[in-house]
Amino acid sequence: MTLLPSFGDRLNVVVLGASGGIGSALVDLLDAQSNVERVFAFSRSGQTRTGHKIVRGAIDYADEDSIVRAAQRVATWGPCHLVIVATGFLHDGQGNGPEKSYRALTGDGLATSFQVNTIGPALAARYFVPLLPRESKAVFAALSARVGSISDNRLGGWYGYRASKAALNMLIKTLAIEVSRNRKDTICVGLHPGTVDTTLSQPFQAGVAEDKLFASEYAAGHLLSVINGLTPDDSGHTFAWDGARIPF
Repeated sequence: MTLLPSFGDRLNVVVLGASGGIGSALVDLLDAQSNVERVFAFSRSGQTRTGHKIVRGAIDYADEDSIVRAAQRVATWGPCHLVIVATGFLHDGQGNGPEKSYRALTGDGLATSFQVNTIGPALAARYFVPLLPRESKAVFAALSARVGSISDNRLGGWYGYRASKAALNMLIKTLAIEVSRNRKDTICVGLHPGTVDTTLSQPFQAGVAEDKLFASEYAAGHLLSVINGLTPDDSGHTFAWDGARIPF
């Protein structure tokens, strides 16, 4: 039994941000799949889950050379069929972010949001997309967010997070257009995991209905199910955990 039957067998998969709540749950699930041969789990600390299929490594979005080294390491094992960027920044736990008002905007705060939520995934695409196979299904996916939808923004606030996720959605759309020209089976998407019980969401869970606050394992399973069902026609779009397409 596997959650990714549409990819075939002997898969190499990459999870960037593998020490976070969703990232670590993805690593665990992927490690358990019968058709997955190897899981490359990268995080800033390099200390992630252990398993007989898991290859651990360090990566830092503020250090482009570390992204290059990570991709080079993966390349020595052959093509990778699935790359998931599971990182995200909303707040630092010390009162910085998300901004409720334009009066709270700072250059440093915006720079941090864009570094993690936009620039990091863009550089990951630059160095990992060339490792995807050309002649079989391959997916580059990055965790986005429903609040990154411009047309769905009715509450305002959360300036840096909204803007950096909206920018990520544009990068994914642009990447999908370019990649489709010579990699017809490669799919580039954003994924919205819902509100997941992680450190990122903890300060904002009070108003979330109990049935809408997901465990990391639950969210990760649904995301892999969405990925399994993707086709080239879906490339360039952002999808929620339940498979619904999120408008730009």
